Amino acid sequence: MMAKLILDDLEVEVIRKNIKHIYLSVQPPGDRVRMTVPSRIDQETIVIFARSKLDWIRKQQAKLRARPVQPDFEYVNGESHLYFGKPYLLKVVATSGRQRVELSAEGSMNLYVRPSSTRDERQRVLRVWYRRQLQAAIPTYIEKWEKRIGVSVQEWKVRQMKTKWGSCNIQARRIWLNLELVKKSPRCLEYIIVHEMIHLLERYHNARFYSYLTKYLPDWKERRKELNSSG
Repeated sequence: MMAKLILDDLEVEVIRKNIKHIYLSVQPPGDRVRMTVPSRIDQETIVIFARSKLDWIRKQQAKLRARPVQPDFEYVNGESHLYFGKPYLLKVVATSGRQRVELSAEGSMNLYVRPSSTRDERQRVLRVWYRRQLQAAIPTYIEKWEKRIGVSVQEWKVRQMKTKWGSCNIQARRIWLNLELVKKSPRCLEYIIVHEMIHLLERYHNARFYSYLTKYLPDWKERRKELNSSG
């Protein structure tokens, strides 16, 4: 069940679910604020919690609105597409053979597709390739950090996410990683993997969590800034 809460000039969507904790999120482009709360929690507690987070909400909204708008690609010759932090010039090549993506030494991303392919079909071929490349890069980092942190990841998966770079299901010891990380530098990918794995030691983003993050990845702030910057 969803309701709306008005705090000053801020509108918050409130969703009641059979959960134990309150979850708060600000979604792109920054205007949508959502709270997921336990079914039996009273309205006064919801209001008090939301008011206590107003400064945090405003900061998150400002960050999201400051982010550059992602280009609306047409997947045609001459577009610039990122791969692990490096820009490549897209070259669409007609083929009757296997549809695929190949990187050239000259810095082009060759997209082999059917001559009559649509924008969505070209996007699909590139996205499948992106997914395979990211899936191939992840295991090395997980194995490395399992040994260093002393935790075990039972499962990891890649999916398209709108509001998060990653998430961790602590009970299942499962990590989800955003497909868009394939466009960021390997430093950023490693930062998100370490971040999510530390949640296996500490669920919340509290002082204990950040002490672990600083211990294992001292330059995490620089990596986070790079991750959230344009390009």
